[in-house]
Amino acid sequence: MTTIAVTGHMDLTEASVPLVRDALREALKPYAADGALVGVSCIAKGADSLFAEAVLELGGRLTAVIPSKDYRQNKVKPDHAQTFDRLTNAAAEVIVLEHELANRSAYEDANRTLLRRADRLIAVWNGEPPTGKGGGTADTVHEAKEAGLPVDIVWPDEAARQS
Repeated sequence: MTTIAVTGHMDLTEASVPLVRDALREALKPYAADGALVGVSCIAKGADSLFAEAVLELGGRLTAVIPSKDYRQNKVKPDHAQTFDRLTNAAAEVIVLEHELANRSAYEDANRTLLRRADRLIAVWNGEPPTGKGGGTADTVHEAKEAGLPVDIVWPDEAARQS
């Protein structure tokens, strides 16, 4: 069994979504071949949800890590709510962290939880340095590397973030 966590950009352009979806599916296929793939995701909009969908499409088990008790009500935007609910319902395990409020501390804790549960990390990341806010994609990649976790970068040619 291989457990793979995801980190990645939420603000992918519309044209980037199919590119990232295909790249994630290809990156996960070798781990799904034996039927023992487990994906760990916060199922946020963008990379996290695309990863979760690919895990399920390939017959893997999904573990959803929800950063806080208020996350669904206060942070999931209407355009992502149906996807969030569908993926939460499809998850074999849903872990809601003890934070009351979705904030930087909750997001950092969620990322640490992802890394603790994973054998490797897939990062949908354009390679740009951290913003300094903490808890972002670059920070999570850095933490994974420091912990000795293998990191696979997925950033297809032509992929872009919304400006």
